[in-house]
Amino acid sequence: MDFKQAAILGSYISKDYAEDLFRLLATYTSISASEAASRLDLHIKTVQDFLEAMSDLGFLVKEEVYEKKRPYFRYMLKKKKISMDLDLVPLFPKSATDHRTDLRIRERKNAGARFTTSRNNQYISNVVIWIGQGRERTERRINLTIPQGQFLFHLPFPSADFQSIHKIMEKADVDSSNLSEILDIVDALIEFNVIEQEKQI
Repeated sequence: MDFKQAAILGSYISKDYAEDLFRLLATYTSISASEAASRLDLHIKTVQDFLEAMSDLGFLVKEEVYEKKRPYFRYMLKKKKISMDLDLVPLFPKSATDHRTDLRIRERKNAGARFTTSRNNQYISNVVIWIGQGRERTERRINLTIPQGQFLFHLPFPSADFQSIHKIMEKADVDSSNLSEILDIVDALIEFNVIEQEKQI
């Protein structure tokens, strides 16, 4: 089950009428949306949307039947147990040795950001970014993990030469197992124009 399917299931399962509808499905051999709606005094579209969603997720069997030449659907419970098995594998970085470690970066001049150091002055604890102008200006604060803070503590200043992510990680003594979170904060700060990358010639 992916996040989209899980969101659909969670949305419908949380409805106050979900248990009553499943009770009907468990009680009846098959039931139509109009039958279930009238039984529970619900709007037919509410029930139809619920039954269609559960059918699309594979929890119900949907059968088209005809009555006086007019087709409609009847629904049957397919499973006695419903479990949410959410696959997180696609969210993991594809490789621990990402080629982007060669990307050469530094802090952008006049980035409009404030780097706050930790109490022991050994790493950056958070970055505050100001977005917008005048009254529309808003503050975005990003709290950092310790490896991210150590990395940004060694980020070259705007006036310094660009350095590769790999080199900065070495200087900061950040282990390669933390690469994915380092790349994540670098990507975020590039997006917020706090970090700039060297242009390829």
